[in-house]
Amino acid sequence: MGKIVAYLRASTDKQDLNHQKLELLEFARKKSLTINEFIEITISSRKTTKQRRIDELLEKLNEADTLIVTELSRLGRSTAEVISLVNSLAERNVRVIIIKQNLDISRQDMNSKVILTLFSLFSELERDLISLRTKEALASKKRQGQVLGKPKGTIQKSKFDKDIERINELLGYGLSTRKIAKVLGYTNHIALNTYVRKRNLRNPPIS
Repeated sequence: MGKIVAYLRASTDKQDLNHQKLELLEFARKKSLTINEFIEITISSRKTTKQRRIDELLEKLNEADTLIVTELSRLGRSTAEVISLVNSLAERNVRVIIIKQNLDISRQDMNSKVILTLFSLFSELERDLISLRTKEALASKKRQGQVLGKPKGTIQKSKFDKDIERINELLGYGLSTRKIAKVLGYTNHIALNTYVRKRNLRNPPIS
């Protein structure tokens, strides 16, 4: 018998987190289950999986373990992301229990296989709908005469911007971008070389 891990996430309300915990504990009591560990986070669903502790959750869960959450929306920021996560857990023989949706998903269970198939279809449908809406929006803007994309010559922000004065100084000493990258602690001198070239730092305009 594997361990049981409960995942709790609330956007900003700490009280919501407490409500989830009570709901999970009550569910476990009724089902005679023991939750071995709680992973709790108060953070927006828009943050990365690492920030939302999803990566940590995946590392903790092994074959025959169980994940319990109050509802599917706690696991991701989109239907596709949630379904992908649940599918990957099922593939690893991790049981997933979602209280609100009354789902108990296990790879060996036939009903669960049907649910996972439907999940995959819903995920594919959502991707198609998003793609269709994007294409329709772009076509509408084009019909209205709007120029799509960034203006020609637009320079993107870069991680090197914060060191631009030091980069200019080192270039003035005749150092190569490889040596400058080493001095500044960057591992990718090719990216730095592209940055220098696009901003014409080797041949600045004469004022």
